[in-house]
Amino acid sequence: MRHILQSYRRMPLWVQLWVALILVPGNAASLFFLSEPAGPWLAAMAVGAMLLNGILALVERGFSKIMAVPHVLVWTPMLALVLWLLIQDPASGYQRYLFILLAVDTVSLVLDYRDAWKWWNGDRSVA
Repeated sequence: MRHILQSYRRMPLWVQLWVALILVPGNAASLFFLSEPAGPWLAAMAVGAMLLNGILALVERGFSKIMAVPHVLVWTPMLALVLWLLIQDPASGYQRYLFILLAVDTVSLVLDYRDAWKWWNGDRSVA
């Protein structure tokens, strides 16, 4: 675990803050909406990609660009579900959360597609 924490701390400060203050809490909040339409699916995808990254961090003994791959594979279809849910549901707390999740994970996916491409092309370094 020490290697993973050290790797995390070697990443740029803005990435550390993004992950700790926005990305993880934004996706973990999906667990509060399990009773909403498609709530269990949304939570499984939102949290599931993060859990896969935990496994990758253990295997890699730190943070590397491969961690973008679960986001790309899981959050891309998840955002399609979020968009569908947004057009189905009238204004509600759930809809406000979905909008926030859409914004947060869209920003993340822009970065993740770039990192996944770099990993695919040989950048296998660990932070």
